[in-house]
Amino acid sequence: MIGLVFPAGLMTAIGFLGPTTEFDRLLPALAGMVMCKTVYDLTGAVSLLLFKGYAKLNDVQRLEWNNRGFSTFHAVVVTVASLYLFLLSDLFDENSHIEPVISRRSTFSDTILAISIGYFLSDLALLLWNFPVLGGLEYVLHHGLSMLSIFLSLISGQGQVYILMVLFTESTTPFVNLRWHLDIAGQKNSYAYILNGVALFLGWLVARILLFIFFFYHMFTHFSQVKTVFPLGFWTLIAVPPMLATMNLFWFWKIAKGLIKTLSKAKHSQ
Repeated sequence: MIGLVFPAGLMTAIGFLGPTTEFDRLLPALAGMVMCKTVYDLTGAVSLLLFKGYAKLNDVQRLEWNNRGFSTFHAVVVTVASLYLFLLSDLFDENSHIEPVISRRSTFSDTILAISIGYFLSDLALLLWNFPVLGGLEYVLHHGLSMLSIFLSLISGQGQVYILMVLFTESTTPFVNLRWHLDIAGQKNSYAYILNGVALFLGWLVARILLFIFFFYHMFTHFSQVKTVFPLGFWTLIAVPPMLATMNLFWFWKIAKGLIKTLSKAKHSQ
């Protein structure tokens, strides 16, 4: 298969590899986009058969319902993949390779990153086409920063250990989506809604707060390796994670307030 190549000027501007770099490893991004479209359609078809309330939803609600279906699917895929790469694979084991952790990659990790690019492109396109129905500017910023970071790591092969850490934070997405589904289905006062809220709070604390603390600790203790990343990638690693961490803290505060409100209502209703 003939690979596509970057223009030499672009290579000079971002400072890594050379004009013979191929786009082959980006091809799974197309599979990611097909995955999103397929799951979007399947979510609508299955929901229509299994959930009576789905037929009563308006067009905007159906759009978001189906959109959350493929975001949940992507979250499960990248969470399982990240756990495998960190816990079962020796790819990022400090003692298993001579190559620095910052430069380690595999065909599997490349594929997961490319699929995620396809997901973020699909989700961002749907978000912008229906703006601001599916989310405001903070979601546009989040998706834009995520795609930039993943793209640079994928084509350079550097910093994948940190990109996969951040992708693991998507493990909270199914709980966010389930909360919305329960709310739209009129189950906001159910035990399922309360239990999901507790799970979301704890999951967010672990995956998006404590993990980011470890993320910054790991970067600090491996900064001699981080400094070897090509210029644009280096500054992306320095600038983007604090911005994502700030957004995570803001959303965590909102989640905590919502959980307190829900638990308070549940207590008074008893």
